[in-house]
Amino acid sequence: MSDSGPGLTARMAGGLADFSAADWDACAGTDNPFVGHAFLSALEDAGCAQPRAGWQPVPIVIDGPDGRPAAIAPAYAKSHSQGEYVFDHGWADAFERAGGQYYPKLQIAVPFSPVPGPRLLTRDPALRVPLVNAIAAVVDRLGLSSAHATFVAEDEVEIFEAAGWLIRADRQFHWTNDGYASFDDFLAALASRKRKAIRKERAAAVQGLDIVHLTGAQITEAHWDAFWLFYQDTGARKWGRPYLNRRFFSLLSERLGDRVLLMLALRDGVPIAGALNLIGADTLYGRYWGSTEDVPFLHFELCYYQAIDAAIARGLSRVEAGAQGSHKLARGYAPAVTWSAHYIPDPAFRRAVADYLEAERAAVAEDIEELDEMTPFKKG
Repeated sequence: MSDSGPGLTARMAGGLADFSAADWDACAGTDNPFVGHAFLSALEDAGCAQPRAGWQPVPIVIDGPDGRPAAIAPAYAKSHSQGEYVFDHGWADAFERAGGQYYPKLQIAVPFSPVPGPRLLTRDPALRVPLVNAIAAVVDRLGLSSAHATFVAEDEVEIFEAAGWLIRADRQFHWTNDGYASFDDFLAALASRKRKAIRKERAAAVQGLDIVHLTGAQITEAHWDAFWLFYQDTGARKWGRPYLNRRFFSLLSERLGDRVLLMLALRDGVPIAGALNLIGADTLYGRYWGSTEDVPFLHFELCYYQAIDAAIARGLSRVEAGAQGSHKLARGYAPAVTWSAHYIPDPAFRRAVADYLEAERAAVAEDIEELDEMTPFKKG
């Protein structure tokens, strides 16, 4: 238990199993599927976000006068820095060289998901400040090295900063729907040379293939078996071994239903590649992709162009296609700032990190400014 403000007491829970879906989602809302009970409980129940994997769920909760959770931070005690996409390995090395113990640390995040969204889940927005205070109190009372809230929503940045957390900036590439009625409408906004290049890529990518979009009950276990092969191949190349297991995808499909969009490329009816997306209130979130054939431009087609098609068809405002990837720029995805917040009690370590982050933020801002000039859209 920790004090989080006048008349308020915070507690640490043992995971999503300690909450009903209704109580959790009353705080999380339904706009962003990644912070909902369905997604996070699927990670836990499949054994992906569990202590043996280095992700011990310890949600930090403030209960309301009605005895139900009124504010929740999706928190994890971490024994490593994998699966976070905001890299602090250098910080860990420096802290331990100075004689400190960096792990366990506290991570406020959606495991394995570089997706911006709320990290201070509340029924009453006024509880966001007490919740930040409660997170810091947990770190102080347990003697942890630090707390890290990664991919926080932009409107939460000032709350963390006002509480004394250090702010880190990075960038992703997001596509914005400027009221387009069709993919051709989007192409019309691009410079002629870029427009022709995309049309050529799309034609080459789908030659001899059929592309299907599946949601809800349309997705069968056979589809997930195929996608699991694709995901394993990509995961092995990126991370050494995949973060997720086969059971997770079945649970995801079962619990999120029509908010899951699976795109498959079929050759003679057999899936050879796939891309998994989640559908939010105004955003399509691209997450995982893989293939068993090396088809030129198929990655761009399934992950970027088909995502744009799907977003336009659904009237969504954005496509967020995951971390990194400057190759997205030529496909109409523009640079966007992502934010994280870091609580570091040790004064000397905090000063060193603060200096580093100040220089890094300036470099990120300069990088985004340069990239903005390189987008494929018509100038002037």
